[in-house]
Amino acid sequence: MRALLWVIGIIAAILILLGLFLEAVRWLIIIGVIAVIVVIILAFVRGRRTMQRPRR
Repeated sequence: MRALLWVIGIIAAILILLGLFLEAVRWLIIIGVIAVIVVIILAFVRGRRTMQRPRR
């Protein structure tokens, strides 16, 4: 009986940690996508700014 409780406790802990890990991965993906979008927007704005500068 005690071994069964240990096994159930270990499985529960693994499932909790797996859920936290998957949640963290999801947030990291969301943050990464936002960062890529910001980089693309900044590159576009800087590219347009350099194109509008008068040539010497």
